[in-house]
Amino acid sequence: MYLIFFLIWIIFNGQFTWEIAAFGAVISGAMYWFICRFMNYKPRMDVLLCKKFFLILQYIFVLIKEIIKANFAVIKMIMSSRYELEPVVVRFRTDLKTAPARILLANSITLTPGTITVSLEENEYVVHCLDKELAKGINNSLFVTLLKRLERMD
Repeated sequence: MYLIFFLIWIIFNGQFTWEIAAFGAVISGAMYWFICRFMNYKPRMDVLLCKKFFLILQYIFVLIKEIIKANFAVIKMIMSSRYELEPVVVRFRTDLKTAPARILLANSITLTPGTITVSLEENEYVVHCLDKELAKGINNSLFVTLLKRLERMD
């Protein structure tokens, strides 16, 4: 977290000088001390984040790829005069254990064009899909697989 604060400091300054870097190091240290002291942040969270960094990055790239693929699929469905849309509401359960993972899955589904997470209660999702083709494999998607791997790293 300290490095993130420091990088943000450097980026927002727009230039790099030794004075800016030294002042940024002090300010970043003070901010890191503050969040550890008053916001219940533990340095071991930094270690855990470093372990999960590449998996989180992979999840972001998969999400972007799926958003792009879904955009083209939805455009094709809408622009095709021969294709009759069949909206569907899908209910499914996952075995994700943590609330942040379940929420991230719900938000990833909503970010993907053509699907909206209507509700999430415990581990049961209700998702509205623009077409039944978009609903196929939603309960065991790559999102779920990556989130399970992230949960196992705790």
